[in-house]
Amino acid sequence: MDFSKSEQYTLSIRLSTDGFSFSIFNPLDSGSSAIFDRKVNESLSLTANLKQTFQELEWLHHPFHGVNILMADKRYTLIPLEFFEDEQVEMVFYHNHPKRENEIVLYNILHKSNTVVLFGMDKSAYSFLHEQYPDAGFYSQSGALMEHFSTKSRLGNNRKMYVHLRKEAADIYSFERGRLLLANSFGCKVTADRLYYLLYIWKQLGLEQERDELHLTGDLQDKEALLPELRKFIRQVFVMNPANNIDLQAITLCE
Repeated sequence: MDFSKSEQYTLSIRLSTDGFSFSIFNPLDSGSSAIFDRKVNESLSLTANLKQTFQELEWLHHPFHGVNILMADKRYTLIPLEFFEDEQVEMVFYHNHPKRENEIVLYNILHKSNTVVLFGMDKSAYSFLHEQYPDAGFYSQSGALMEHFSTKSRLGNNRKMYVHLRKEAADIYSFERGRLLLANSFGCKVTADRLYYLLYIWKQLGLEQERDELHLTGDLQDKEALLPELRKFIRQVFVMNPANNIDLQAITLCE
């Protein structure tokens, strides 16, 4: 990337316990993009890891056309848009999650699914990033994925379940032609647990083995073991293309 032209680029940053990911999108070069991954020091706080990263990666200090920050964790909750009142954001969020010190509660309106996602973020990390990029947008990874999958689910006349696999969790979203049926995250680290949760949710939603579709994305290091087992019970199992970083791609296109 030629960072002398950074003001043409969109920078998207994903913050996760698995590490940080950076996507740089150049709309003037046939939509080309570059993605960088960086491990975090688990003994340090999120803010300390961010400060260290900004000290070591000089190009992060360049001006960008747009900046998106995605929070990737399980601290989110959804409410229907018609029931949303911004003065009740914290009350609703902490009804579903234990309260944490030094946390700010943010929200994104998901127009495609008429839903609002509320999500928590470390207040110190938010302040640091807002200082670096005053015009940055802050988003829940779950919200970015839901908007993307909602659009995809409108193709065809069957129901679809989308699974975003992470190192220690699975984020599961199900739609019926754009209508959200389920959005939830489950902690699972090994193939057997992934298989259990996916098939359990499939059965609970009453999805059909022959007709409905299961789409996988994210960390698929165990796909050689996972896919054959899933296909014993579900006929239409697909790996999405691209398999990784769909959230960064989706938020860039929405920017």
